[in-house]
Amino acid sequence: MMGPRREAQAELIYEFSLEEHVPQDHLLRPIDRHLDLSGIRGHLAGLYSHTGRPSVDPELMIRMLVVGYCFGIRSERRLCDEVHLNLAYRWFCRLDLTDRIPDHSTFSKNRHGRFRESDLLRHVFETTVERCVSEGLVGGQGFAVDASLIVADVQKQNSSNPEEWVAREIDPNDISWAAREYLDTLDDAAFGAASETTPKYTAHADPASQWTAARKGPAFFAYSDNYLIDTDHGIILDVDASRSIRQAEVGAMRKMIDRTEERFGLKPDWVAADTAYGSSDSLVWLTLKRKILPFIPVLDHSKRKDGTWSRSDFTWDEENDRYICPEGKELRHTRRNYSDPRRHKPKPGRRQYRSSKLDCQTCLSMQKCCPNTATRSINREEYEIVRDFARLCTASDYNPTAQRRLKKVEMLFAHLKRILGLGRLRLRGPCGVQGEFTLAATAQNLRKLAKLKPIVPAAA
Repeated sequence: MMGPRREAQAELIYEFSLEEHVPQDHLLRPIDRHLDLSGIRGHLAGLYSHTGRPSVDPELMIRMLVVGYCFGIRSERRLCDEVHLNLAYRWFCRLDLTDRIPDHSTFSKNRHGRFRESDLLRHVFETTVERCVSEGLVGGQGFAVDASLIVADVQKQNSSNPEEWVAREIDPNDISWAAREYLDTLDDAAFGAASETTPKYTAHADPASQWTAARKGPAFFAYSDNYLIDTDHGIILDVDASRSIRQAEVGAMRKMIDRTEERFGLKPDWVAADTAYGSSDSLVWLTLKRKILPFIPVLDHSKRKDGTWSRSDFTWDEENDRYICPEGKELRHTRRNYSDPRRHKPKPGRRQYRSSKLDCQTCLSMQKCCPNTATRSINREEYEIVRDFARLCTASDYNPTAQRRLKKVEMLFAHLKRILGLGRLRLRGPCGVQGEFTLAATAQNLRKLAKLKPIVPAAA
């Protein structure tokens, strides 16, 4: 027969264990095993008063933020609601059924205060990387670097020409956090000092964001999320925020490689990247200063598209300081004879090599070489020998392997946007953006640890 509806009655005593109600195969169990937050209190000790009312536990806030970024919960209001309702989240955050959840405003207060002053989020990220190293997931021989555009939390309509924006009279008391951080980063190599080119528009709410049309569509404001990974298992070794221009991304690569060696003692044998990192300055820094093999396509604009001979069709003669054209004629930097041979020694800087007008006038291949000029000229960079070495690296048998491993960075960015939901930023300013990128990279490393180093069930 149909049973009667029973009204729920309040129990006086409950026997309930969160440990028994969280499945053994839940993602948070291996993450909890690998997440080490034991040093947080000591890291923040100098920023708390010894008197007054006890504050919210900083470890609780970090655990809640880890839950949010691991499961794509971007809103802190929603995160508090989810932790309140979800038993697994409560278990991970060390909360009992009767414990209260911190207010969402607590996170904003600590982000702009203690967390930023102590660089706590960076500390948690580096602790996670150390765990990956100790678990044997970092080989240290090959690194890969790349950047991805993340849409800034601003509106196109709330922007103006940079000159008009600077000329406005602004009350110093009304300046936002993002505007103050923008002024502080004008000399930073990853932001203001990356390029002297002034962007077309500046966002009023976040002037450090970059107006860009890099996606070959409508322009928008964005930041670049830069990853440096170990190619063995795709562990993120460093993360950095920068302007969305090539010079800033190259500067971020240098900073991340130096910081990884200083912090973890890891220096790669080779680095893989795309053409954006193949400028002369970048290759010279990698090969001559850091002694790292570059599996990076050279950024070269000498390739002609009209069917005539490009610079690669000419042969370089290092001993005689000249180029040899396909017809066997020579191109020299100068044809002047010096009584003192030392005066003919090549000087540093870009050099131009020209053919003889007489040779070109009698050449049958003039239409293939210089149809619109009387002679042919070729520019040679100061460190062209380094560029040639990079070309040898990309032509080697190992380059396909390096380029295949480079795709692991792109997979991490796809995971970042599709699974973790970081397609658009929620915080503004360089510091807020750096915090979001750092937390997201921490979550990705923890998820990778949970996948590759799961909990092994005890033998019966």
